[in-house]
Amino acid sequence: MSSEEAQQVKSEVKQEHSTKTVVLVASDGETKFTVPSHIAKMSKAVANMLEDLGDEDGMEIPLASVSAVMLNKILEYCTHYDGVLPPIKEDKFADLEPWDKEFCNLDQAVLFELILAANFLDIKPLLEIGCKTIADMIKGKTPEEIRKHFNIVNDFTPEEEAEIIKENNWINEN
Repeated sequence: MSSEEAQQVKSEVKQEHSTKTVVLVASDGETKFTVPSHIAKMSKAVANMLEDLGDEDGMEIPLASVSAVMLNKILEYCTHYDGVLPPIKEDKFADLEPWDKEFCNLDQAVLFELILAANFLDIKPLLEIGCKTIADMIKGKTPEEIRKHFNIVNDFTPEEEAEIIKENNWINEN
């Protein structure tokens, strides 16, 4: 999609939904975010709920699996893209866009929570950039370095680990 086509889609989305709002309710049941409908519908899960329940102005949508902090972060992402999800990159090895890279520059626990929330809300491009950030963290590291980085306890005995390496030695062959 060219830049001009993306702008046209953004314009059409904004015109279509510019006056409707949706109230997204975080998992605590008390924190509510009133957002334009076109922003909320970037989540396929929310879009499906609105379609099933009737897309009324000001409708409350409870999101039991998304904390207020995470919902705020996700809305930052959706607002940045203004209702039009960026296309998923075909080249899985391509670098993240600078804004996306900075957006995912988070503490590990927060990044994992963001990935879970993006998956729950079905926001594929956000899920992709979160997973890509994790993949970049482990790229080029040994299993031991990965365990240390993510605080993973090695539950293999040295003998079991040696056996696994022996069985899968073909991986290291050129």
